[in-house]
Amino acid sequence: MSNDILKQIDEAVKSNDVLLFMKGTPDFPQCGFSQRVVAILAEYDVPFAAVNVLLNDAVRQGIKDYADWPTIPQLYVKGEFIGGCDIVSEMHENGELKELLADLQKTV
Repeated sequence: MSNDILKQIDEAVKSNDVLLFMKGTPDFPQCGFSQRVVAILAEYDVPFAAVNVLLNDAVRQGIKDYADWPTIPQLYVKGEFIGGCDIVSEMHENGELKELLADLQKTV
């Protein structure tokens, strides 16, 4: 794996409060797991950046190496790896995700 790709991923993770590596885009998710995480994030009304891993095989593999996590989507909050669809769904259901994202919600 190229150090340049890992460096790009690291910079993206550290420069976005909420970042989702996913298949497709938030407006057009291309897998059910990515769609589920986008829907969960939408419920919290938090701004988030997204990286479509389908556009670049090096990023698609790189993010798996970066987090040492084999699947996509992957959610990062304030530079910290949160998890994939199952973990995000579980945190959503038990209230942990709400607490984690509370100070990031858009203010009207």
